[in-house]
Amino acid sequence: MQDVGKLLIFSGLIMLVIGIVLYFVGKEGLPLGHMPGDIVIRKKNMVFFFPIVSMLILSVILTVVLNLLGRWFR
Repeated sequence: MQDVGKLLIFSGLIMLVIGIVLYFVGKEGLPLGHMPGDIVIRKKNMVFFFPIVSMLILSVILTVVLNLLGRWFR
């Protein structure tokens, strides 16, 4: 049960940090999603947006964070 307790505590801390970041970012939003290399196709009645570079950066950040947390719990 201690492992479940640790997991819940750290999940709560991660959600708290995300909430604080989103609160202070405000209406201008996160810089992700508007990076050079993201694909935007605009037609008359349609906009197609594919944030490939933003998703790659987010993937690298999450991989590093989750690997560090995984090593810390061992």
